[in-house]
Amino acid sequence: MLKKSLFSIFQFILFLSLGIFLIWLSTRSFSGAEILRVKNLVFTADWKLIIPCMGILVLSHYIRAIRWKMMFLPLGYAPKTRNVFLAVIAGFFFNLLFPRLGEVMKCTLLSRDEKIPIDRLIGTMVAERVIDVICLLLVIVLTIITQMELVGGYAQEIWNAITEKLSLSTSKLILALFLIIFALSLAFIFFRKSSSSRLIKKIRDLLTGVMQGLLSVANIKRKNIFIFHTVLIWSLYLLSIRVGFLAMQDLVHLGWVPSLTILTFGSFAMIATQGGIGAYQLIVQKTLLLYGVNEVTSLAFGWLLWSVQTVMMFILGPVSLIILFFSNRKKRKENSGIVF
Repeated sequence: MLKKSLFSIFQFILFLSLGIFLIWLSTRSFSGAEILRVKNLVFTADWKLIIPCMGILVLSHYIRAIRWKMMFLPLGYAPKTRNVFLAVIAGFFFNLLFPRLGEVMKCTLLSRDEKIPIDRLIGTMVAERVIDVICLLLVIVLTIITQMELVGGYAQEIWNAITEKLSLSTSKLILALFLIIFALSLAFIFFRKSSSSRLIKKIRDLLTGVMQGLLSVANIKRKNIFIFHTVLIWSLYLLSIRVGFLAMQDLVHLGWVPSLTILTFGSFAMIATQGGIGAYQLIVQKTLLLYGVNEVTSLAFGWLLWSVQTVMMFILGPVSLIILFFSNRKKRKENSGIVF
């Protein structure tokens, strides 16, 4: 437990340090006047449009909650949409604090308040992430196809940076796959020979539950609605960036194509550092340079988008936790007999 906590703290410090380095990298050539200009552009943005931008993002999270709820129905569970939505918001909030903590917390909160087995929740969460990765790949392909000459080289540069950061050489991938297959083979043999063990039975039941959650997508009855919600989520992400352009006077001329490019490369940035800090601003800056926007304005827009998402989560995250605690207190009391 202590090792796990220390590792989480190490991860947090590592990603945060990388983010701070990237902030320095994006401003190292700026004069004091240019840095002041970045701040002024952010704080003088049209907040009448920033607020709708926040609303669009909140709506995308609500649609995500509805989509996640659809995955529970084939498993025989029908949680309240409100609880699912609040758990999703809380998950995004915790992800800002520690890497991947949000995935654990949203499953934990929903399991506590809706009495859904945690293994099913983990399975559906993994399925969700697989779907999001597929969507991101489609967005990348669409971006490169529509703007091959403009972003092809930049996309290659981003990809090289990511593969270098993760050190994923072909030989290491082959070795990793071999080790995974070998470990699964050993586990299969062990489970067969130790099927009477109580611990093994619990592990097997846990893996079965996770697998059921993972495969819940295949049993969704209204798949067309599920696909519609998935497309809508990513469309709202795109719309939030397009509205963001309108909030900054120097960027009102930019349309859907630059918005798509920022959505693509910005998605990588959000997983590169803790909460995307530093990486998101730098990638948005480099992306807008492709469209003839100057460095100062490009960086200011990166800070504006990142600030909108981050500040919103630091407000809504704690609020969602408070609402979850008090709105479900009576149900928890009835189920456990303990007064909270």
